Amino acid sequence: MSESRPGGAGAGVGGVRGEDEVAALCSELIRIDSSNYGDHSGPGERAAAEYLAEKLAEVGLEPQIFESHPGRASVVARVEGEDRSRPGLLIHGHTDVVPANADDWTHHPFSGEIADGCVWGRGAVDMKDMDAMTLAVVRDRLRSGRKPPRDLVLAFLADEEAGGTWGARFLVDKHPDLFEGVTEAIGEVGGFSFTVNDDLRLYLIETAEKGMHWMRLTVDGTAGHGSMTNKDNAITELCEAVARLGRHEFPVRVTKSVRGFLDELSDALGTELDPEDMEATLLKLGGIAKMIGTTLRNSAAPTMLGAGYKVNVIPGQATAHVDGRFLPGYEEEFLADLDRILGPRVKRESLHSDKAVETDFDGALVDAMQRALVAEDPGARAVPYMLSGGTDAKSFDDLGIRCFGFAPLRLPPELDFAGMFHGVDERVPVDGLRFGVRVLDRFIDQS
Repeated sequence: MSESRPGGAGAGVGGVRGEDEVAALCSELIRIDSSNYGDHSGPGERAAAEYLAEKLAEVGLEPQIFESHPGRASVVARVEGEDRSRPGLLIHGHTDVVPANADDWTHHPFSGEIADGCVWGRGAVDMKDMDAMTLAVVRDRLRSGRKPPRDLVLAFLADEEAGGTWGARFLVDKHPDLFEGVTEAIGEVGGFSFTVNDDLRLYLIETAEKGMHWMRLTVDGTAGHGSMTNKDNAITELCEAVARLGRHEFPVRVTKSVRGFLDELSDALGTELDPEDMEATLLKLGGIAKMIGTTLRNSAAPTMLGAGYKVNVIPGQATAHVDGRFLPGYEEEFLADLDRILGPRVKRESLHSDKAVETDFDGALVDAMQRALVAEDPGARAVPYMLSGGTDAKSFDDLGIRCFGFAPLRLPPELDFAGMFHGVDERVPVDGLRFGVRVLDRFIDQS
C-alpha cells in the first residue's frame, strides 16, 4: 500500500458555479477508463483518483490517495464544518465501472460525449454522475467560502464493482481513523425520481440493500469417451441443478423498507398494492420494476458455466457460477433453500459474500433530504426503498455509520434509468446533474 498527498492547492476557477461545471466534470471522469475486470487489470482507478485529488486540491483541500494494490487507488478528503463538535457526514462514491463493448453503443462508452441533452458513457449513472455532483458542490462551496454546518468526509473509492475489497473494505479495515466522528453517510442508487403524474414524483431513497453470496457450484462425475453411455455425467447433473435453481421462485418476504415503499406508492396511486400479487404491482412501476421486483424475494441467478475440453470427451467435472442475493434477516433461509434445491451432488463454494443492511426511514437526515428535494421540485416526495444489489455502504455499516442512497436526479419519465445500470447507452441528463448539484448543496446546508 502506498499513500500520497497531492500538494499545491490553487485558487480554483473563480465565479464558476457548481451546476455550471458538473456536466464537464462528469464527462472528464467518464473519459478515464476505470473498468474493473476483478483481476487488477483495469487501467484507470489510479488515474481517476489523481484527477479527483487534483480537483479537490485546487480549492484548498488536502486529499489523500490510498493505494491498496498497484493501481487500485481511492481518495479521501475532509472538509471542516462550522461546528466541529457535531458528528460528521460521509459522502462516498466509487470511481470504477463495469467493462463496456464499444461496438454496442451509440456513442463510445469512454468518450464522455454530451449529446441530446445527456452526458453519455460508462459510469454516467453508476456512478460518475454522483462523483461529479459531489465534486461540483464541494468546489463551489469552497470557492465561495461557504463551510458546511458539520465536517464532511469525501471518499471516492476503488473496486466497488467487484465487491469493494480493494476500496471501501480496505479503508474501513486499515484506515478507520479517516472516518472518525462520522455517524451518517450518503452514496449511490437513491434519490432519483419516479414520475407518478405531472404533480407528483417519488424520489426513491435507499434505506436497505440485499446481501450477496457469489458462489461457484461444482459437480464431480466420471470421465469417459463421448460415444459411450455414461450415467455419471457431471455436465448433466450440474445443468439439472442449475436449471432448478434458475427457475426457482423464492417466497415473498416483505421487509420494512419494501413495506414502506409499497405503502407510499399505494398512497400516491390511490390504490392498494398486494405484495403477493407482484404481476399487478410491477405493471404499475414502469422502468423501476426491474429494481423493485427482486426486493421482495431472495434470488439466485446462474451467470457462468464451464466444463470439458474436447467434444468427444465427457469431463470429470463441471462448474457454474451463481449471483445470489438475500433479503435482510433471511440469509439462513436462503442458504438452506440453496442446498435443498441443488441437492447433495453439488458442492457450493463461496467466492464473495457480504451482509444485507437496512436502516429506518426517519430522522433529521431524512427530513433534510425531503426539504432539499421539495425546494427544487415542489412535486417531490421522498420514499424508502431497498436496492436489489449492493454498494460500499456494507463496509461503512461496519463502522456504525448509518447509510442511505441519495444521489438526487430529476429524470424524464420516459428514461429507463434502472435499465442503464451496467447496460448499453448509459447516459445521464445534463438538467438532472444540475438539479442534483442544487439539491445536494441545499441538503448539506440542512443536514
